Amino acid sequence: MYFSIIIPVYNRPDEIEELLVSLLVSDYKAAYEIVIVEDGSTLDCKNEVEKFKGKLNISYYFKENSGPGDSRNFGMNKAKGDYFIIFDSDCIIPNNYLSEVAKELTSNYVDCYGGSDAALESFSDVQKAINFAMTSFLTTGGIRGGSEKLNKFQPRSFNMGISKKAFEHSNGFGNIHPGEDPDLSFRLWKLGYETRLFPKAFVYHKRRIDWDKFYIQVNKFGKARPILNLWYPEYSKLTFFFPTLFVLGIYFSIVFLAFGFSLPILCYLFYFLLIFITATVQNQSFKIGYLSLIAVSKQFFGYGSGFLDSYIKIILFKQKPEVAFPELFFTVKS
Repeated sequence: MYFSIIIPVYNRPDEIEELLVSLLVSDYKAAYEIVIVEDGSTLDCKNEVEKFKGKLNISYYFKENSGPGDSRNFGMNKAKGDYFIIFDSDCIIPNNYLSEVAKELTSNYVDCYGGSDAALESFSDVQKAINFAMTSFLTTGGIRGGSEKLNKFQPRSFNMGISKKAFEHSNGFGNIHPGEDPDLSFRLWKLGYETRLFPKAFVYHKRRIDWDKFYIQVNKFGKARPILNLWYPEYSKLTFFFPTLFVLGIYFSIVFLAFGFSLPILCYLFYFLLIFITATVQNQSFKIGYLSLIAVSKQFFGYGSGFLDSYIKIILFKQKPEVAFPELFFTVKS
């Protein structure tokens, strides 16, 4: 297998440099290529990429802005490999990543895989708190991950791989964002391809976003889910409703408290205390424990409110997704 690493980037030249530096120390000895796709950035990374010419087998393409999914497709169409590995630009790659992927594909081949993410010690406290919210078994990340089987895993495009054959057969990513990842997984399953989690193929995912951007991001995740449920009802799960029910439960608990019934609100207080303790112990920091409370709250309220808004418009009122939420759809140009 010849790997082609595909990295779309939008206005983040500093991140590309960090990612490429991490690939310089890879312990993978076979040849591979790196394809950088600049998605219409006003702050491009061409100069940063030039620094690595001669050190890495790297190519750079600039295209009109059309979203991350279409940019990944563009990169895969330009790539020379027969197996594509996709990273987000805000990732740092462990030196054994490619070796672990090669081992997995050699021992138990699959046409599409996904990996997890972790936080480096050098990450900011906010980044670590957001990472906790997105990956902990106590949050929506854990609910999602726990509901997926290792051999029926839905890869996320910040860390995934797909064979050239599966890419060409499925036509790659669609024009919805976010939501392009499960959309591709569902279409691959319907075409007969398998997906799998590679537990040791993780990346360090920076998620360089502030609280407001984080809320907007998870809110969009929530809006995308009912659309995917509409398109692929056979893959809809009860767990997708949990964040919305969680948020509604808080409001009802406050109402019950006004009438002297305190048990529901006490359950929520216990849950958030558990979040604080777990995040504090995991990160050895009371500050990160506190920030994790903020991250988890924004995660649940952002996703839950977005899901409810989308469910009402898409499922109950039968609005067309592109009309109800035009901000979730890009014009495909590749």
